[in-house]
Amino acid sequence: MRLVVDVSPLSHPRTGVGNYIRGSLLGLAEVGGHEVVAFAPVSTRGRREVESALAGIDVDRKLPVLPAAHAVRTAWSRLGRPPAERVVGAFDVLHVSDWMSPPQRSGLRSTMIHDLVPLHHPEWVHPRTRRMHSAKYANAARTCDVVMVNSHYTARDVTETLRIPEAKVKVAYPGVDETFSPQGDRHDLGRPYLLTVATLEPRKNLGTLVQAYGRLGDTGLALAVAGAAGWGEQPALDVPGVVRLGYTPPEELPRLYRGASALVYPSLFEGFGMPVIEAMACGVPVVASTHPSLDEACGEAAVRADPADPDAIAGAIREALERRDELITRGLEHVRSFTWAANGRAHLEAWSR
Repeated sequence: MRLVVDVSPLSHPRTGVGNYIRGSLLGLAEVGGHEVVAFAPVSTRGRREVESALAGIDVDRKLPVLPAAHAVRTAWSRLGRPPAERVVGAFDVLHVSDWMSPPQRSGLRSTMIHDLVPLHHPEWVHPRTRRMHSAKYANAARTCDVVMVNSHYTARDVTETLRIPEAKVKVAYPGVDETFSPQGDRHDLGRPYLLTVATLEPRKNLGTLVQAYGRLGDTGLALAVAGAAGWGEQPALDVPGVVRLGYTPPEELPRLYRGASALVYPSLFEGFGMPVIEAMACGVPVVASTHPSLDEACGEAAVRADPADPDAIAGAIREALERRDELITRGLEHVRSFTWAANGRAHLEAWSR
């Protein structure tokens, strides 16, 4: 089969969605047996970002450089012409992203839905994000033969909320890169630290985490916050002991995880929660929100806490530190099944029909 995968989100610095796309391509290449084409109209800078993300991954590239690439992608999706085959050639599968939904003449049409946050909680996202995703969800329900999701929680949400038939919705869990392991360099902050990895936006609930940190008392632990500024009211991080690290490139994350005493992830809603399994793979105990969207990422290997209750989060942090050795062992066992090769096989199984 010839598989064309839209990689538009890789034209920007990678966060969760971009890491999932990159990992899926890595998995497809590892499984092999098919021609995989990474495709996106991009700007000159965007092409550099995509090429950097795909370095070392054995897939073809079709990355036409265009001025105002984002506007072109949007217009192409809205106008519904020309068909994608005119740009990228014939294919058996076209897998589109959140950013682009070009028309096609033939072949199976697939997309990925990471979560339905913009529908359930529009107040948590930028109005532009809400408009883009609302259009994407409608297009997926109307045109796609297959809808990939990253968890069974999201699969149920998609079938119930978007009324997409269950038979069309297929789960492909994210994987963990081999660089996420207990072995290797550790970040040195100058003192022990708790870590959270999240874009600074309302859904990530960092304000409550800072309150919980304040209730730990004099533990000698800093709270390191890794993540770029996002949309909406920003959490107050100018607090003694809180260290804002800003955006951390994916290649720097393993040593940041390994240096942490624990990862704390109090998100109010996720599609899956990739930092949870990344931290576990690095041999770090995890404290996570009790929201059910995180159940599959956590398994039985994390300490869970009500994300609305700073006292509960503080108590969960203390418990995780006390149970450190046990949680590390559980976490390493839990993440063994989360591989990009398994992700690639799940995509191929969904597309081979």
